[in-house]
Amino acid sequence: MDIQTIKQRYKIIGNDPHLNRAIEVAVQVADSDLTVLINGESGTGKDIIPKIIHDNSSRKHGQYFAINCGAIPEGTIDSELFGHEKGAFTGAVDSRKGYFEVANGGTLFLDEVGELPLATQARLLRVLENGEFIKVGSSTIQKTNVRVVAATNVNIPDAIKKGRFREDLYYRLNTIPITIPPLRERKGDISLLFRKFASDFADRYHVDPIRLTPEALVMFENYRWEGNIRQLKNVTDQISIIEETKVITPEILMNYLPKQTSLPVLAGAKEQESLSERDILYKVLFDMKKDIMELRKTVNDLTNGQVVVSHNITSEPSSITQIRGTVLNPVEDDDALEYESAQDAEVEFVSAKPIIDSLSLQDKEKEVIIKALRKYNGKRRAAANELGISERTLYRKINDYEIDI
Repeated sequence: MDIQTIKQRYKIIGNDPHLNRAIEVAVQVADSDLTVLINGESGTGKDIIPKIIHDNSSRKHGQYFAINCGAIPEGTIDSELFGHEKGAFTGAVDSRKGYFEVANGGTLFLDEVGELPLATQARLLRVLENGEFIKVGSSTIQKTNVRVVAATNVNIPDAIKKGRFREDLYYRLNTIPITIPPLRERKGDISLLFRKFASDFADRYHVDPIRLTPEALVMFENYRWEGNIRQLKNVTDQISIIEETKVITPEILMNYLPKQTSLPVLAGAKEQESLSERDILYKVLFDMKKDIMELRKTVNDLTNGQVVVSHNITSEPSSITQIRGTVLNPVEDDDALEYESAQDAEVEFVSAKPIIDSLSLQDKEKEVIIKALRKYNGKRRAAANELGISERTLYRKINDYEIDI
């Protein structure tokens, strides 16, 4: 089956060489049982590749299941994948078959495999190595014949260095790597996708499709599209339903393209280029925490009379303490210390607590989460991708901070 036929069957839009190569590799490996690992950002369409592999393999008449590993709570992921026996845990009133048992002879697509807990990773490795698994609460070894295709938007080698992913599992999954390019690297496909989404919307609601002016198209093609194809479709639908005019100019377009995330520039351009946006944010926050701790120490020392400050401070200080007039100067005099007249000194402390609270890591993290949720209109998966964390982690933080968006 040629690439054009594949694209028509699965409604794949685009002619980018890297996209074509990904499809070619998927077709070539389909009839084998080799494990495939698909790499790509969220919203790039990674879920199409496993379907191509399954439908063009000898397993096409078997079961196909797509499991989002990041959306299943850590306490139940083993039960979902491998099943459990009755009474294995609280609430297990009956025995249950897992996906590896039900999909025997078929294909399992493990999306967001980088979010699997380490204990589950060990179980998965055993299945991939010898086709064996054990249900939760059982001691009986069972066999299965399942083709595994995995996908992730996580940098797995980086996760391995941080101890979050097993290196042996990575090499077992990465037998055949397939990379889906982000939309910003497929600029030639952006206009095709826009016209497709605009046409689909027009057909669905019986209206004329919107179109971009040449200047607006340039803006469209140069936008970063952090949410990739999913974000492009959402923006196209928003414009189609809200704007009365069908000719979209850059001025109109600016109302629908969120401002790109910008973070403070750190010293050393090369250092900044090697860091992800999340790493930069964490570095800024930790530097801020360090400054706060130093300021807190200064306040305590001043309160205890342990710090000597020079006379006649005229500029308004930017720290959490305001110092006006002169400050006490100790003078050695044999057995005791004599100080200048207290009338010549005035030290005024502004309450530091409110400022420290407002600059705490917890508050800043909460503020960033709220901004991400508002940016994507409460869509938690998109917000989690923006923050570089899993949906499960985002749910926990929303509950911890009692965030209501």
